[in-house]
Order: sequence, then structure tokens, then C-alpha cells
Amino acid sequence: MNLILFGAPGAGKGTQSSLLVERNKYVQISTGDLFRAAIKNQTDLGKKAQVFMDLGGLVPDDIVVGMVEEALKALAGKAFILDGFPRTLAQANALDGMLEKNKLSVDQVISLEVPRQVLLERLTGRRVCKNCGTVYHVASKPPQSEGVCDACGGPVVQRNDDKAEVIGNRLNTYDQTTAPLKDYYRSQGKLVDMDGDRDAEAVYEELNRNLR
Repeated sequence: MNLILFGAPGAGKGTQSSLLVERNKYVQISTGDLFRAAIKNQTDLGKKAQVFMDLGGLVPDDIVVGMVEEALKALAGKAFILDGFPRTLAQANALDGMLEKNKLSVDQVISLEVPRQVLLERLTGRRVCKNCGTVYHVASKPPQSEGVCDACGGPVVQRNDDKAEVIGNRLNTYDQTTAPLKDYYRSQGKLVDMDGDRDAEAVYEELNRNLR
């Protein structure tokens, strides 16, 4: 079963994707990860994407679509999760074309619903290892040594797009451009709304039950 995970920034899409990859052997296609890898490697595409990400805006479709299509082509028949794509109706239409061309389909669209105040608390406290990407939170999941990753010893930092002045833009952008996609997939009978304001394990258990 191939999935799309929806949810505002901080809703837990990355956490649930990681659990599905680890326990259910899914392949995660995360536009955020694709962008961050391109930025880290200072590719031309990465430099273009960084400008938009640092401001909390959406990366233009022409940059996003090509990256996702390459990832889909590399699946080799494995089940996949799309995390962070599509984010606009134009991207959804482009995805439909890509899936048809590659003889693939999306079976279910999960929307993680989390109150805005909870999203703000999650995002402002989130910290990420600069080297391996392990996610921490200053209140609920700090590293054992402040500023040092438990997994690899790399520096734990706050992402530019998790800073307070950018978060409001990110959430507003989601509401204005991504939320209407729920109607698009609801009309296809694929949308499942799920309470994301719970412990990650509780969300995963419900998500896993939905896959059976």
C-alpha cells in the first residue's frame, strides 16, 4: 500500500514515516530530506531551494517535481510514503501524471491533525543533528549532552525554518496552499484524518491498523 502523509509543519510526518520505514519496510520519499541533502552538498538546486526554505515558503514546483520523479523511478517495486509532497493542487496533478507514467498508484492519504498551539510548541523546541538528522526537542527529548547528538556526536542545532519568526509563515503557507489538497483526495475516497496530538507510538499503532 502506497501512502501520502499530510500535516502541517511539526505534525509528526517525519516521525511516522521513520517508524513505517523501520517497522514496515517502506521507502520514504521526503522532499525536505531531498532538499536538505541538496543544500548540504551545495548543488545548484540546493542553493535555489534554500532561499525559499529559509523564508518559510514553498519551493517552486519546477524544482520539486523533477526530484520526486527521480525518487519514484528508483523504487524498484517497493511500497513508498510521500512526505511533504504534493503541497499544491498543481503538484497533485503532476504526481498523478508521474504515477500513471510509472505504473504506480497512491492507495491512501493520511492527514495528521494537530492544534496550532501544539505545532508552535513542537517547532520552536525542535533541534536537529547537523550531521545525521536525528531529531530532538528541548523539553521532551533533549540529547544527553546539550548540543551533542547521542547517535553520532555531531552538533545539534535549531533549523532556520524552526525559528519563531519563520514558523508563522510556514503554518500560514500550509493553511493556504496545502490544506485544500484534503478536499482533492477526499473526493477520491483516499483521505483519512488522524489525531496527531498524541504520543508517537499511539499514532503509529492507529496508522498501522489502517494499513491492514
